[in-house]
Amino acid sequence: MAIKRKSICVITFPPMKAGLTPLSNLIDILTSSSNEIYLITGNESYHHFTGNKHIHLYGIFHSKGNGSVNRIKNYICTHLKIAHLFLKLISKIDVCIFFLGGEMQILSLIPAKLFKIKTVTIVSGVSIKYEKDILSKIVTKLCTVNFNLVDKIILYSPRLINEWNFEKYSHKILIAPRHFLNFSNFKLNVEFSQRSDFIGYVGRLSEEKGIINFIESIPLILKQKPDLNILIIGDGDLKSNVDKYLSQNGLENNVKLVGWSSHEDLPKYLNSFKLLVIPSYTEGLPNIMLEAMACGTPVLATEVGAIPDIINDEETGFIMENNSPECIAKNVFRAMKHPDLENIIENSIIFVRDNFTYKKAVERYSEILSNIQ
Repeated sequence: MAIKRKSICVITFPPMKAGLTPLSNLIDILTSSSNEIYLITGNESYHHFTGNKHIHLYGIFHSKGNGSVNRIKNYICTHLKIAHLFLKLISKIDVCIFFLGGEMQILSLIPAKLFKIKTVTIVSGVSIKYEKDILSKIVTKLCTVNFNLVDKIILYSPRLINEWNFEKYSHKILIAPRHFLNFSNFKLNVEFSQRSDFIGYVGRLSEEKGIINFIESIPLILKQKPDLNILIIGDGDLKSNVDKYLSQNGLENNVKLVGWSSHEDLPKYLNSFKLLVIPSYTEGLPNIMLEAMACGTPVLATEVGAIPDIINDEETGFIMENNSPECIAKNVFRAMKHPDLENIIENSIIFVRDNFTYKKAVERYSEILSNIQ
């Protein structure tokens, strides 16, 4: 049974749409483990939680701005606003959890430490090395300070300790995926044999996600499977690059770029795919992988983050050696032609249903919170 005794404040930097599901999952889990939940967030995330009677919600608005000077100025202002809100609540808080950009909230972390509040950072991904501007260098420094000062760091898998060079923090690392699925929504609705030749990508259109590698693999794939259709769901900094490449290479007839999909519509899309491709350079534990598996959609992914904890090659999905366009194309053919595909699909459904229920997630975090003294 969950232990209801700690007042918890969750702090995020205003996240993109892709952050709404991870944050919603975390808040749902924590409401079963705490008397009071305070959430400081912003932009769409704030509107998403408006009306939630189980939490105390505090919001700010962040505008990215144009140019390095404006971006840095707006970034600092947003941190100051978040810290100001936190200081108003600080006397009510037992545990402060930094999530989705929260690892950069040094202006909130320092007073939390001074007031002897227990501090936890949940690291969902490391993509800073793929950013090259001045602001990203500042962010990297802030993250390093956070990881050194925070009491506990939560990772989704022990594999990430080495992959993200977190060995020096190993004494404070706890392992706890916050993932769970609503299996009444994410389920097999369309039998695999009834699906058209249709593959998909779902995620941010950003460098660390390997989206450019994926679109560069499409001409290679279509040479052998000219009737194949590809759906790209997502948005991000590289959207114009993706649009330009598809146009210049005459791929618009086979490839459709639809922007972000609501979480409610995802099961419909996933039930239309014969393969979901995750060509990332770096990952934590991608929700979309679990959601696809629950919908009976095979997943082809790179061997990064916690993905190998979930996908055993040719048992619960498919792993590719790297994310070069040639490797992606080769493995798309391997996956789609695999003779034991039906068993792989069945194995993947069983695996996520056994390991990613709400009950399991609550149990994991109840244990984590009980160990934070």
